[in-house]
Amino acid sequence: MSKFNRTQLINVFSELGLQLLYPNDRLSEIINDEKHYNAWFTPESVLQAVTSIGKMLNPKSLREWLDKYPVPQNTPGKRVGLILAGNIPLVGFHDVLCVLASGNHALIKASTQDTRLIKYVLQMLTVIDGNFADQYSFVERLENFDAVIATGSNNTSRYFEYYFGKVPHIIRKNRNSVALLTGAETTEQLFALGHDIFDYYGLGCRNVSKLLVPEGYNFNFFFESIEAYQPVINHHKYNNNYDYNKSIYLVNSDKHFDNGFLLLKEDERLASPLAVLYYGYYTDILSAQTLLEVESDKIQCIVSTANLLVKTQVVDFGMSQQPALWDYADGVDTMAFLAAL
Repeated sequence: MSKFNRTQLINVFSELGLQLLYPNDRLSEIINDEKHYNAWFTPESVLQAVTSIGKMLNPKSLREWLDKYPVPQNTPGKRVGLILAGNIPLVGFHDVLCVLASGNHALIKASTQDTRLIKYVLQMLTVIDGNFADQYSFVERLENFDAVIATGSNNTSRYFEYYFGKVPHIIRKNRNSVALLTGAETTEQLFALGHDIFDYYGLGCRNVSKLLVPEGYNFNFFFESIEAYQPVINHHKYNNNYDYNKSIYLVNSDKHFDNGFLLLKEDERLASPLAVLYYGYYTDILSAQTLLEVESDKIQCIVSTANLLVKTQVVDFGMSQQPALWDYADGVDTMAFLAAL
């Protein structure tokens, strides 16, 4: 049952945003401790995820977002099962936010990789307004649900379709992001692209895993521009992936570029292994655009300043990991889905 009008929702969520931008002692403690539970969740990565959500939850953006949808009626809300991913910190927060904002009840099956953060952030929300306390539940097993939003791999999606196919659902599969370069990029733009590649160690679906470059592209300038990201190699798990993939390419005599912390390999596929960036050549923007359209169901977003006529979201360099409230995963409007239940 929705207990909030739009203004109340904006006030509560924006207050949460402020508290995430300026973490209290307990949240700071969790941010620093997450590495003990998940080695990929370094304090820097977790703080980035927390503050990114904090920036997202500002009054202007919240109003612009919520004004697109009907105000939840004062009727019993639906029970919406959420199976959250755990590849990057708080990656499932937006789904939870949508369920709460739409006046429904979130049944949350958190990832074992990312449980503590989401639980504490929702505790913060209930401290701001106790009415949210009965709008969500953490569960080990989804039962008695009216709809489901499940995020997983291409393999798990088949199971999700089987188990949840009879109720309204959004089921997400693997996606990756692509950067299209024209060769006219500046050092600053390519440095910003480094964020799209290396933030969260490349583990997110909005991380760039493939470059599309014009024929004859010289990668030297690209490597020079991202040199500042060299410390990424100091993370032991990233380093292990780099060493493993490098040894495979050397043993197989696979042609590749190597700058000491990132491997570049020509490959038709979009999803590259960790510490590897695939690349492919295009002859003109039109042919690149056609390729991006053909692969659109596998692409989360495209990083480029080229004027691309594609249905996939296109963002500027350095912006792939800074989605707005209305930048929905897989391009599926979660709030419209929930409003239709």
